[in-house]
Amino acid sequence: MASTTTKTFGTVHRQYVQSLYKRRLKNSLDWTIRRDVWRGKAMQIRAEFERNRNVKDPRHLAQIFEAAEAKLAAWKHPDPYIAPTAPGGTKW
Repeated sequence: MASTTTKTFGTVHRQYVQSLYKRRLKNSLDWTIRRDVWRGKAMQIRAEFERNRNVKDPRHLAQIFEAAEAKLAAWKHPDPYIAPTAPGGTKW
């Protein structure tokens, strides 16, 4: 019996949403390095994702994803924060 390694739509969808959420958080952290100040923004992003959690219509989901990607691109930081010890950081 051959095993299939295809992913279901639900799995791919979940991974995409998780990736989008992580990218939004990371981008917002590039703008506000202080975690205590950033936490409020992170909670707003989470609330935005939670509002759309139960949307099942593929067309509506496509619109939501398109808007989220556009928002992410518009708010992309021109000089993102890199930890000093990370590759590309000041101590690397």
